[in-house]
Amino acid sequence: MIYETNAPEETFALAKKLGEEAVPGTVFTLTGDLGVGKTVFAQGLACGLGIDEAINSPTFTIVQVYDEGRMPFYHFDVYRIGDIEEMEEIGYEDYFYGDGVCLVEWAELIEELLPENRIALVIEKDLEKGFDYRKITMQEVTE
Repeated sequence: MIYETNAPEETFALAKKLGEEAVPGTVFTLTGDLGVGKTVFAQGLACGLGIDEAINSPTFTIVQVYDEGRMPFYHFDVYRIGDIEEMEEIGYEDYFYGDGVCLVEWAELIEELLPENRIALVIEKDLEKGFDYRKITMQEVTE
């Protein structure tokens, strides 16, 4: 499925809707270049889960846990991961197969660890269509 947004607010709204529909155990993977709106997407998803806390990319901590929504939200940013063992050290399986919702930014860097069932999202810019234009491709993955 392909969505097109023309403002950060539209990307936020799409992600919020996905958060409202998410069920425990849902894993979203997010791929896209720097500056495409991954953090805006994460903020919308969290809002849809009922989380009011400020959401920032956990670039230096790998995972940030938010518990105050209707279910836990586990926000991963694996951009700076040096070795897959770092994921094992933080117990990624407890999050991926737990009772909350996961969002993994830069998921392509840990492809071999991702669950068989997930929702893969790719966010792309197209400056010819405008500075704030985003093409968001969503695919349900079942391996």
